[in-house]
Amino acid sequence: MFMRTAATFAAVVAMSAVLSTAAYAQQQDGTAAHSPIDLGKTTFAQKCSHCHGPNMVTSGTVTPDLRRFPDDQPRFVTTVKQGKNGRMPPWGDILSDDEITALWAYVSSRRAQ
Repeated sequence: MFMRTAATFAAVVAMSAVLSTAAYAQQQDGTAAHSPIDLGKTTFAQKCSHCHGPNMVTSGTVTPDLRRFPDDQPRFVTTVKQGKNGRMPPWGDILSDDEITALWAYVSSRRAQ
């Protein structure tokens, strides 16, 4: 009985190690299913793309090209939460802090070099 229990325990430990390694590798290569960038991209598509354009490419509207937004997260968060110049509506009561953080991750990942 002890040998069977020990063998079962060893198998469980080995399987846990394999699964943990696979999960770590998935996170390292950027294929995690719900990365902040992926979540931000989804939120952008649902809430922002009608003004800022699909993939942040506008067709000459008054909205800025977000790919050129400065590397200034506090400014971005304030703009999203409070709106801007009466043109961009405030989203602070609509989007959660986590959604805004994910949006920033997405916008930052698309920044023009």
